[in-house]
Amino acid sequence: MEVLLANPRGFCAGVTRAIVAVERALEKFGAPVYVRHEVVHNRFVCDELRAKGAIFIEDVREVPFGSVLVFSAHGVPKAVQREAEARRCRIFDATCPLVTKVHLEVKRMRDRGREVVMIGHQGHPEVEGTMGQCETGIYLVEDIADVETLRVTTPEKLSFVTQTTLSITDVHEIVDHLRQLFPSISGPKKDDICYATQNRQNAVRDLAAVCDLVLVVGSPNSSNSRRLCEVAASLGVEAHLVDSAEEIQDDWLAGKVRVGVSAGASAPEKLVAEVIERLKQTGCGAVKELPGDEENIHFPLPRGL
Repeated sequence: MEVLLANPRGFCAGVTRAIVAVERALEKFGAPVYVRHEVVHNRFVCDELRAKGAIFIEDVREVPFGSVLVFSAHGVPKAVQREAEARRCRIFDATCPLVTKVHLEVKRMRDRGREVVMIGHQGHPEVEGTMGQCETGIYLVEDIADVETLRVTTPEKLSFVTQTTLSITDVHEIVDHLRQLFPSISGPKKDDICYATQNRQNAVRDLAAVCDLVLVVGSPNSSNSRRLCEVAASLGVEAHLVDSAEEIQDDWLAGKVRVGVSAGASAPEKLVAEVIERLKQTGCGAVKELPGDEENIHFPLPRGL
């Protein structure tokens, strides 16, 4: 059995920035450091930060007055920002800059009197943060069925934005349908799907073209990791999302000739290494890394860190 590694895979610049921000805050101010929501969607990353003194909370009212507070990579609604300021927290915003870009797009659209359609998954913290940038005039659609039932106040002044971690194909289908129903709808100047999401989905497509099984390392609550599995499955290849090597089942590997391995943008490389070791134990021969897009993007840490 041959194993092929997707390239690129694993941590993106926004995830690295958020993790380092929490670690730097702990070094500089000591424990505890409060983090609003899981800083990134990976169980192992968050467990390691908890062991160092990070406390993950969902409601800012759980944070003692004057404490150090880090906002996760997913971003927060304006109401959360106001509550944190009212509690005199020392705030470090680790929102991914590409998510902040979407927040600013929403603000500009609303300032011009345009209503906004947000394409994303209900309940995802990035979606909640983006929709929470304004009090009215923003609508959520998850799929084409939602587009069919969408009712807006000013269809002639309508714009759209998207969650950064969606399937590129799914977004294009939804946008095409929005344009059919609302011909004057406008979008951002540059696609909201982030570079890392695009690159990892492209890399999984390359894997699926030559593999009969694709394993994606990532936690179940990671949107971009789930999308990678869906991309492989949409191409007719068996695909599984695994949080760790222990979740790999022997029957998945039975009769497989070539297994592809990738990792979501919030999954550390050491988990990929453990998956490779698990595959070696079941008879894996060669391990090869596919060529792919080089990523050399780095984001500066929040001011003060």
